[in-house]
Amino acid sequence: MSTLKCLTLFRRLVASGLLCAATACSGPQVIPSELEEQIDSSVSFRDIQASPQSLQGKTVLLGGEVLAAKRVQEGTELEILQLPVTTEDPPAERRSESQGRFLALDRTLTDPASLPPGTRLTLVGAVTGEETRRLDESTYRYPTVEAKHMYVWEPDVYRERSRRPVGLFGGVGFGFGSGGRSGSFGGVGIGTGF
Repeated sequence: MSTLKCLTLFRRLVASGLLCAATACSGPQVIPSELEEQIDSSVSFRDIQASPQSLQGKTVLLGGEVLAAKRVQEGTELEILQLPVTTEDPPAERRSESQGRFLALDRTLTDPASLPPGTRLTLVGAVTGEETRRLDESTYRYPTVEAKHMYVWEPDVYRERSRRPVGLFGGVGFGFGSGGRSGSFGGVGIGTGF
């Protein structure tokens, strides 16, 4: 086999291997791309808590666990325990990582029962301000957001995550060789692995 044919075969193997790896790693699209571009990633949940009025209208990424959902005149109001979140991963598993609570209004959701307490979600929303309400024996100042998009995570997402290996491993090999006393024997080897 000529060197040129070997290189062509090698390129095809690498390209197909990378395509397979990329396909295997792709998961669900948590946030639509048009909304992802609108998110102000410089705004943290602590910023929203500290000054919700000054951040009104900012599009933010939040995650958490539904504590309560109720129908209101404008749609469905969710009380959510904030949990750290990234664009593609579910919210942090441990509730101890929470920095507080917030209220989210979803104007499209008509059945609050579809989001029972304990539901984990990733939310893209616009900051609308704050509301002070009773919480147990005291009052609590809730930041408020209007949901633009919510992604609801399946209950067993954390179990599945702990079973999956982390990372992508692979290798590509390419080599030439010759042998024999007179130099009349040669060989070419190509290999890929994922």
